[in-house]
Amino acid sequence: MEKIRWCLKVKNGIELVEPNDNLSKVYLKKSEDALKAAAALDGNIDWEISSSYYTMYFALYAILMRIGVKCEIHSCTIEFMGRFLSDYFDAEDRKLLKDSMRMRIDAQYYADRDISEDESRKMISEAPQFMVQCREVLFRIKDIDIEDIRKKIEDMQE
Repeated sequence: MEKIRWCLKVKNGIELVEPNDNLSKVYLKKSEDALKAAAALDGNIDWEISSSYYTMYFALYAILMRIGVKCEIHSCTIEFMGRFLSDYFDAEDRKLLKDSMRMRIDAQYYADRDISEDESRKMISEAPQFMVQCREVLFRIKDIDIEDIRKKIEDMQE
């Protein structure tokens, strides 16, 4: 809960904006493109990790755009998922995304950090299913659910 409160206060953290179905579709397309890139990069593990992470992240961000939430801090986006989308995602989904974010950071920015092959292969293989799960959330989430989430955020900002 404290992390969410921090995310609501910090610059580029969680911010309510107008819900935007068009942007939601754009981010879903970006997710699909990242998945295609991951498949095309077979054998280049660092970029497979990065593309697989963005497959999941952009799919999740598509949900945020549908709700009307802007967030430029990835860890805050993941916290948002855990706090406000728990009807659709469980602790394992959140762990997958957190672990994937860590692997992506390690692969992109640190040449001296080893990433477990088992862990990276698991993440790469689960990315497509996570994207499908996000598509299902976009289909299932109702306007009343969105209003409820937005109200909870507003209440926390007071």
